[in-house]
Amino acid sequence: MAVKRYEHIISYVEPYSIADEMEIEVGDLLLSINKQPIEDVFDYRYLIKDEFVDVLIRKASGEEWELEIEKDYDDDLGIEFENSLMSEYRSCRNKCIFCFIDQMPPGMRETLYFKDDDSRLSFLQGNYITLTNMEDKDVDRIVKMQLAPINISIQTTNPTLRCKMLNNRFAGDKLRFLDKLYEGHVEMNGQIVCCKGVNDKDELRRSIEDLKKYLPFMKSVSVVPAGVTKYREGLFEIKPFTKEEACETIDLIERYQQECFDEFGLHFIHASDEWYILAERDFPEEDRYDGYIQLENGVGMMRLLKEEFDEGISSAKNLLEEDKLPVTKRTITMATGKLAYSTIYSFAQKIMEVFSNIIINVVCIRNDFFGESITVSGLITGQDLIKQIKEQIDSGKDMGDTLIIPCNMLRMGENVFLDDYTTDDVEKALSMHLVPVENNGKAIIEAAINDKYNYEVDNGNFVYIKAYQ
Repeated sequence: MAVKRYEHIISYVEPYSIADEMEIEVGDLLLSINKQPIEDVFDYRYLIKDEFVDVLIRKASGEEWELEIEKDYDDDLGIEFENSLMSEYRSCRNKCIFCFIDQMPPGMRETLYFKDDDSRLSFLQGNYITLTNMEDKDVDRIVKMQLAPINISIQTTNPTLRCKMLNNRFAGDKLRFLDKLYEGHVEMNGQIVCCKGVNDKDELRRSIEDLKKYLPFMKSVSVVPAGVTKYREGLFEIKPFTKEEACETIDLIERYQQECFDEFGLHFIHASDEWYILAERDFPEEDRYDGYIQLENGVGMMRLLKEEFDEGISSAKNLLEEDKLPVTKRTITMATGKLAYSTIYSFAQKIMEVFSNIIINVVCIRNDFFGESITVSGLITGQDLIKQIKEQIDSGKDMGDTLIIPCNMLRMGENVFLDDYTTDDVEKALSMHLVPVENNGKAIIEAAINDKYNYEVDNGNFVYIKAYQ
């Protein structure tokens, strides 16, 4: 049987890279490496990890070049492709009872409704996958290539319940892939989206007990409460957790943390920041986050922000006392979501204590677009931001000429909010200068005290504030 041949269009060649030296050009086709076909980015990454590679390229003229390349083991060729996965994206086969995309309002841009469940995105971008559209050969390839970490949406280790939660009759059986990954010594991270009355309490305890056996190759498991928008008509009913239930969940997780740390040196199971805010408890100390391994899942984000801020405000105070930090008098506004509001408010108070000539208004933006139960700043829309800041201005309050927002309100690398409002739209509507700031405690200080706006521009449109040194 003839081996299938794949062709991948090269869209970028890094200047002075190996590919550039070998006269590979944009528009050329990559046909094979070491005589092996390249199905997708997994094959590409695996095959170039060698000191000697044989690369077959087809030029625009149709001529084929076979290039013998000698390089360091981990050196990349310096090329990118039209499709970053080098194949079609795999969409999700499930209809999870807690799926956020199913709770999106109609009429938004098409890309927001795409559900990915692709193991390659787990390896490349840290996405979480359910394992339901994978076969044994896919897992075997991950083990062979030692592609890690693989991030897995587990939800529950009860096979019957997992089928119900994912609305997929194969979901329970796919849990066996955890054993294959463990036996192959593949590093994993897990996630449990907790739904009240479904996979919490005793079911959560069962899941933690079951997942402990995958230590130390499963490095961490995060437990996050399900996000619920106002667009749930016809969907499975999910009720919000109470303060008391959040406390119970934290207590359960923290008992297992100590047990796992004593045995493996990892705290392993982590409650997201939302649980601590709902329970009105302080966040765990920094050491308990195991190097912030689950940061992108909202685990430890507020603790890290506080640590960075405390370090930055101490440095700023020392420089101010040495008369090395001139700061002009100004009034500014910071906007954030409910989840981070109390933390950002406390930052503003400390900044004003140190810099008496700065006045900071902190506005908690209520999420009218998705519903008040959505409290993260990354889901705040441009229209909610405009409306609620304008209410403050119209009431006669001095909001200053600068509005600082966390950069995660915008699409990465762009100046567009989730509802397609742009930063220009906000600035025109409010007559304020909009400053998106990295999710970094020092960057918040820099943005607050610096009226000269030290920033860099990426692709001509997105502002990154430089962290305070």
